Amino acid sequence: MRALWMALCALARLWPGALAGCAEAGRCCPGRDPACFARGWRLDRVYGTCFCDQACRLTGDCCFDYDRACPARPCSVGEWSPWSGCADRCRPTTRVRRRSVRQEPQNGGAPCPPLEERAGCLEYSTPQGQDCGHAFVPAFITTSAFNKERTRPAASPQWAAHTEDAGYCMEFKTESLTPHCALENRPLTRWMQYLREGYTVCVDCQPPAMNTVSLRCSGDGLDSDGNQTLHWQAIGNPRCQGTWKKVRKVDQCSCPAVHSFIFI
Repeated sequence: MRALWMALCALARLWPGALAGCAEAGRCCPGRDPACFARGWRLDRVYGTCFCDQACRLTGDCCFDYDRACPARPCSVGEWSPWSGCADRCRPTTRVRRRSVRQEPQNGGAPCPPLEERAGCLEYSTPQGQDCGHAFVPAFITTSAFNKERTRPAASPQWAAHTEDAGYCMEFKTESLTPHCALENRPLTRWMQYLREGYTVCVDCQPPAMNTVSLRCSGDGLDSDGNQTLHWQAIGNPRCQGTWKKVRKVDQCSCPAVHSFIFI
């Protein structure tokens, strides 16, 4: 290539105008443009019509000075905007952020990266400040036997006296579950084997799983109308999970022990 440049420079001194190319013609064109040509030496050492469009790199008919006269410039973008709010409240939706193009790519430069990003979000209050959206949160459950072992901190100032008996029980009818539940045989997770499709199960909501402000447990499905499919996940094996539908809310759970659980 160096020898070619030396030869072309010598030719230019003997024959002015012989090196006419993209720079002299003032041409640099995007894509494939048959009208974007000049007269001069091509990179394949052929003299005649040469091109100054972006596609000449692929066809091999660029003018000798294409790279210098039409340097590749990558796309340049600005900073991300702040995330927007959720598109809706009280149900799973998305938020978005965007950025703009400062400089379009030129002459085969790197294309622009994505200009928009979306992420899932859920807002748990209405514009009036009312609590909502809990039906869409997965319920994390474990065996009710664990409730005998856990206690809320006796000295916790978050719990007033009137919340002592503020618990409640949610009844659900299981609809689906992963096969990983039946495979559990470890002593502390064997209770997962008793999860079955089509059974009514009881899930107790008690402190400390209960929120100190709303007096509810996450994923309790209390806002559901009963036709909505809700999700649950077993604590101890994240692959043991499934769906159920709300049956009703009662004061005390009355299901058999193998079908009695607690919110975590």
